[in-house]
Amino acid sequence: MIEVMDATQVPHARAAGALVGRILAELRARTRAGTNLLELDAWTREMQREAGAVSCYVDYAPSFGRGPFGHHLCTSVNDAVLHGLPHDRALVDGDLVSLDLALSLRGVVADAAISFVVGERPTPEDTALIDATQRALAAAVEAARPGARVGDVSHAIGTVLTAAGYPVNLDFGGHGVGSTMHQDPHVANHGEPGRGYKLRPGLLLALEPWAMVDTAELVTDDDGWTLRSATGCRTAHSEHTVLITPGGAEVLTTPPA
Repeated sequence: MIEVMDATQVPHARAAGALVGRILAELRARTRAGTNLLELDAWTREMQREAGAVSCYVDYAPSFGRGPFGHHLCTSVNDAVLHGLPHDRALVDGDLVSLDLALSLRGVVADAAISFVVGERPTPEDTALIDATQRALAAAVEAARPGARVGDVSHAIGTVLTAAGYPVNLDFGGHGVGSTMHQDPHVANHGEPGRGYKLRPGLLLALEPWAMVDTAELVTDDDGWTLRSATGCRTAHSEHTVLITPGGAEVLTTPPA
């Protein structure tokens, strides 16, 4: 299913995106050595409740997971990159953390992810990895224009990641959002330009470049959810929800200044 927002839904999409951006910014500001992943999940639950938002994760039970997910936030650390199930783990200086949040507000979903290193001295390797996913996301936003094809967006992401020297996994990528979290079109993190669904105003897309340092292969934890690099290498994940407008892609999940 592919949904296209009408004029009455667009303000709700913007409000949902702004809330996701604000919550992720607040979580990042609160995270330090000693912060427990379950604390991050609890803080997310409380901020969603206060805003009147509904979690997209608590009852989420897709075929690839061991559902329902049962938490409000994906917390992936170091070699974990996607669907990190929160558990009783205190973060330490140097941990590379990815937080992924999707919620519904007034019937419209927004989805975003951030990656950062706990503490004040990230390694050059971690900085380069996170930066590559952010640059790939910026390239995807630039490519997501009315009349462009999904393949143009995928190609923009893959070009940045491969130029930075990172393998690209095609099992999981971006996707449409709307009244539900995962919709068509699928937006792979590499692809052929000029191919796929043609973008048009009103379309909401969650664009999410993610990378692992030295492998494109994932393994799944015993929890049935957390996806890690097969080699144990570090990982990073950056994501925004964007609205296709007549003038290009409007990023809805930018954190507040």
